Amino acid sequence: MTTKTLTLSIIASSLLLSTPTFAEEVTLDPIVVGADFREKKLSETTTSVSIRGEEELYDKSSQAFEEVLGQTPNVNFSSGASRAHYIQIRGIGERSQFTSPVNPSVGIMLDGIDLSQSALGVTMFDIKQIEVLKGPQGTTFGANGMAGVINIKSNEPTEELEGHLEATVGNYNTKAYGAALSGALIKDVLEARVSVYKNTSDGYMNNLTLNRKDTQNIDELTAKLALRWYAADNHTIDFNFLHVDVDNGYDAFTFDNSRNSLSDEPGTDAQKTNAFAIKSNYQVNNAMHLVTAVSHSASDVTYSYDVDWTYEGFHPYGYSAFDEYLRDRKQTDLDMRLVSDEDGRIFSGSTDWTIGAYYKDYSEDFRRTYTYLDAPYTSAYETKNKAIYGQLDSALNDKLTLVTGLRIEAWDAQYDDSNDVSIATDEVLFGGKVGLNYEAASNRLYYAYISKGYKPGGVNADNTLSPEAKEYKTENLWNLEAGVNSHYFEKKLISRFNIFYGKRKDQQVKSSVVLPKEDGSTEFVDYLTNAAEGTYYGVESQIDWYPNENLHLFSSIGLLEATFDEYIDPNPTAVDVNGRAPAQSPRYQYNVGFDVTFWDGFIFKTNVEGKGSYYFSNRHDEKSEAYSLVNSSLEYTNGSWSVVAWVRNIADTEYYTRGFGSFGNNPANDYATELYTQLGTPRTAGVTLSYDF
Repeated sequence: MTTKTLTLSIIASSLLLSTPTFAEEVTLDPIVVGADFREKKLSETTTSVSIRGEEELYDKSSQAFEEVLGQTPNVNFSSGASRAHYIQIRGIGERSQFTSPVNPSVGIMLDGIDLSQSALGVTMFDIKQIEVLKGPQGTTFGANGMAGVINIKSNEPTEELEGHLEATVGNYNTKAYGAALSGALIKDVLEARVSVYKNTSDGYMNNLTLNRKDTQNIDELTAKLALRWYAADNHTIDFNFLHVDVDNGYDAFTFDNSRNSLSDEPGTDAQKTNAFAIKSNYQVNNAMHLVTAVSHSASDVTYSYDVDWTYEGFHPYGYSAFDEYLRDRKQTDLDMRLVSDEDGRIFSGSTDWTIGAYYKDYSEDFRRTYTYLDAPYTSAYETKNKAIYGQLDSALNDKLTLVTGLRIEAWDAQYDDSNDVSIATDEVLFGGKVGLNYEAASNRLYYAYISKGYKPGGVNADNTLSPEAKEYKTENLWNLEAGVNSHYFEKKLISRFNIFYGKRKDQQVKSSVVLPKEDGSTEFVDYLTNAAEGTYYGVESQIDWYPNENLHLFSSIGLLEATFDEYIDPNPTAVDVNGRAPAQSPRYQYNVGFDVTFWDGFIFKTNVEGKGSYYFSNRHDEKSEAYSLVNSSLEYTNGSWSVVAWVRNIADTEYYTRGFGSFGNNPANDYATELYTQLGTPRTAGVTLSYDF
């Protein structure tokens, strides 16, 4: 499928779905987006947002979060561990973290808890909805939302007693068990929901040295508690607690890019997180309500690997090394905002308003133990954010609304390490949005806006870097967006279509330098630097068609053209990437398929997802290959029981989720530079049995 073909298809779909001939007066969609200051129905949301609803997620509990998310237009991920830790939206986002601290480009929120730095802790059981907001979210989320924000909502407490039991078995020794229970503890006063999920798998590597098949294993435990307290008629308090214990293996790379590992010291990819969030919604009077949110998280993260990918004695010129990174992260957030209600509108009742203040305290204590270090390397990184923000939604007439938002954020950061490096930064950042929404008809809403996002500068920790490469500056992103939400034929045909253009100033770019070691092998030193400017533009289309009550056809397509307009790397040996696309920026992504209900209680689902080729890194010219994956499932429901037989990647297509190029690690070929890749998930199959009451 070519980019030209996709472009023509999307334009044609947009023109068709924008035609008013068949417009009907219908009830708007039931999906509610909660990531903005005010909850809105999806059809009323005037930003580029993709929703993965509960009906799409209920059979994906054992699937990795990033793989589910990767079916979203212009959303990508990079692995380099047991699972991907980082997400990219429209080609913007981190790909890895080693020694240096990282400020995220993509915000990840789970039930009000910020997991932007700890995506390994996101699992899919008992999830109600995933909202993917694309483009700068400068007013609502500030520094963490330059590329976009992923807002994940678990199922909420209920008044009536209900529960869900689930068990999954699959190939690669996959076993998963989960339970959720919800109901009122005190009628009309206190509701609760608790869920527990355990997911294990041997993984997809075969370690020949240790004669094991579980060195890249999955071992995830997630427990969640949600309480809703109706403290008074005008006051509701929500409490969410999260416990995550992930203890995965890491043994992913081989000299021949196969699944047959030779490592004698497999690594670990682990995270333990305890976190809570409290949200208070207090109706001050008929004019306004006060929303107060407090959250705190503590995470211990371990990332380690066998550097030589082999065993002692593999080759006379070989070496043996092990690298381990330990991080202790703590974060506290406080957000308070006043939000107007109908009686509180200003300017003759035409304008809704929001005003708020935000505070964040984040710390990361780091320890690296590495064979080639004389002593462990340690560092401490702390940031403090203070922000004020506001937004006005002004109805210019009964169809046209002007939206203006502004956020001003004070960013303070302090970095210290065991090499006597101490760097402090102190700056004021701002972002916001100005846009117009036009409701042409009850079934058609147009929008256009310009927004600004930002990502603070930071520190490169490695002492081998030149002085000019030790720090990098804040990046700013200006984004233009226009789109239309529409539905026709009594909502049997629903579409969202948008085009976008972005300009990146002082673009932060991940690069690296390869240093030779005494034994002839090489070592990566990665760092962030600022490309002067970058540009991206593209289109996104999502269509759902229900021709009858038994059939649902869908498509989501994203096109992206991203380039470095000007890029000078502080490393003089770096590849010239001027005019080239940044890493992790495939030109197209798609997900098309259908669901069909037949006989009595059977549902068959199938989809094809794919993406184009993209560069693995900004340091070399190695690229992934374009690929497509076919997935299917067959579900049978009888009363409260449901069984789903599923197969993912039916054709067992080989594709890559990470790649290192211009790098030599194999002593058998004199450490010649090669491309080393991490393979994506092969064909997996299983059965999920569930019971609802």
